[in-house]
Amino acid sequence: MSELWMNIQAYFTSRLDEYLICLWQHISISILALLAAALIGIPCGYLCIRYVKCKKWLVGIFQILRIIPSLAILILLIPIMGTGIKPAMTALVLMAVPPILMNTADGFEEVPEFMLETAAGQGMKEWQIFWKVQVPLAVPYMLTGTRTAIIEIVASASIAAKIGAGGLGGIIFTGLGLNRTDLLLIGGVSVALLSLTAGMIFSGLEKIFIPWRSPGRQKKLKS
Repeated sequence: MSELWMNIQAYFTSRLDEYLICLWQHISISILALLAAALIGIPCGYLCIRYVKCKKWLVGIFQILRIIPSLAILILLIPIMGTGIKPAMTALVLMAVPPILMNTADGFEEVPEFMLETAAGQGMKEWQIFWKVQVPLAVPYMLTGTRTAIIEIVASASIAAKIGAGGLGGIIFTGLGLNRTDLLLIGGVSVALLSLTAGMIFSGLEKIFIPWRSPGRQKKLKS
């Protein structure tokens, strides 16, 4: 155990710059994938409610893509996109869209009908009802879906290193190749802490921007 701890200390002493680069790559890939997934998932979630027939197809397509392992998607994308960040980003986005899409759809679906009727009765136009009533009430669901997505992205981004996209996965795969327990611990614990931190950040955002949400209502949100 003491030797393992010494190896970990030696790694951070001699290769801290390399570690920070891997950490930054991992964070960058995760944030970009989350933004792309949100740009796809949120509009598609609204379309599922606006046009009910779309829900079956959109949810079905992304759910099918979601059950395919990330590594399998990466392998399938290599002949098309090559190696590097593009196929890694595509695989992560496809995996992250479903929770955002489904929670967004649930959020808009859960808006009480009487609130929409009241807003219309007060003379609000359709776009005003959307931005001032529907969106604020759907935001808690969107944040829940986004929190689920970022945790999955951060955890799965480790696989991206297998095709040269960088990130903390590189440390993990190096540890596997060299049978180095210290590198496996450094990479694995870093990914776990990063996932926990991302989840805590979004939980904090929910408390800051949605202080009115009750614990009882929170239980209804799907993850």
